[in-house]
Amino acid sequence: MATIEQRNEYEQSEPVHADRDRRWRLVLGAESDDKSTSLSQSDMRLSRALTALYGGENDDKKGRGSLSRSAPKVSKWLGDIREFFPSSVVQVVQRDAFERLGLKEMLMEPEFLSAIEADVHLIADLISLRSIMPEKTIDTARQVIQQVVDELMKRLEQKTAESIRGAINKSKKTFRPRFNDIDWHRTIHANLRHYQADYKTIVPDKLVGFMRQQRRIVDLDEVILCVDQSGSMATSVVYSAIFAAVMASIPAVKTRLICFDTAVVDMTDDLEDPVSVLFGVQLGGGTDINQAIAYCEDKIERPSKTHLILITDLYEGGDEKALKARVANLIKQDVNVITLLALSDDGKPSYDSALAAEFATIGSPVFACTPDQFPDLMATALKREDVLAWAADQDIKAIRATE
Repeated sequence: MATIEQRNEYEQSEPVHADRDRRWRLVLGAESDDKSTSLSQSDMRLSRALTALYGGENDDKKGRGSLSRSAPKVSKWLGDIREFFPSSVVQVVQRDAFERLGLKEMLMEPEFLSAIEADVHLIADLISLRSIMPEKTIDTARQVIQQVVDELMKRLEQKTAESIRGAINKSKKTFRPRFNDIDWHRTIHANLRHYQADYKTIVPDKLVGFMRQQRRIVDLDEVILCVDQSGSMATSVVYSAIFAAVMASIPAVKTRLICFDTAVVDMTDDLEDPVSVLFGVQLGGGTDINQAIAYCEDKIERPSKTHLILITDLYEGGDEKALKARVANLIKQDVNVITLLALSDDGKPSYDSALAAEFATIGSPVFACTPDQFPDLMATALKREDVLAWAADQDIKAIRATE
């Protein structure tokens, strides 16, 4: 007969065992459940949602691939996973669904688009499929893309504008700035003593901002974003379009956006509408970096005032020897050439390591960069400061030059 101590120990451990059993049932799937350890209705929904995507190889009829092209059924599935998981996990599950269940076909359904958790990866999928979308789906896709673009602009616009204005007009400050020229970091620091606890805000007594320089158009620094639009660079293209649109709105710099694969497309005239820019991108195809650099070279009028940001994985399908000579010549003319292997949050990118090392040897800094780091990178570049030193401070591993 069990002692009181043994009973107490069992009762205390029972919730642990129950939770462990529940987790195993979710791992094995609802179909394997039995009457002795039944799942709750909520857990059954969770199990079915996961089984539909991650069912075992021998469970094809029951699980994997069981999501049909029926948009209402997919919408319910999306609703289930959004209920059970945070947004970051939802996006991972959606990407797995695209690969495992062929859900890219479902992007053709407006009902599916309106239910999906949108991010830059979804934008890339929509862009790649737009040529075969029916008109009603294109309208919905544009709305989804607009939503993501608006969110990214809100997140990235202010820091980018402040960093670039600060780099261009760093030596000249004013205490009577226009609203768009306010240096918010210094303004907040200068007014900390005016913090209003009741309102949880600062009421500034003094504004600190950048003094607008009366510079002629020919004196403006020029930034050229030259972006590889091959399929592997999809998220970098999205972020590049956002940043190009932001910089185009800043009078202190002149901005160009050049996209390329085996052809070159100048998107500069469309920068007021980032969504139109993205709909003009043609993801996929080959890569001719040399041809793209040749186009940019032809547009450069004042080399010492030009910053060429080449965003590519450096898998060159064109004339590699001519490309290296062209980049070396631009650097010799004092063009600030920076090579980004990726402009995204996707982790370590795949790239041509040999060509990357040769670019570094020529004198072009080569590394990957996240969207949150990009504004500070541009500020460093515009001030003609040491970009490699900046990268080291950011704990970014740059490509080393060959011996």
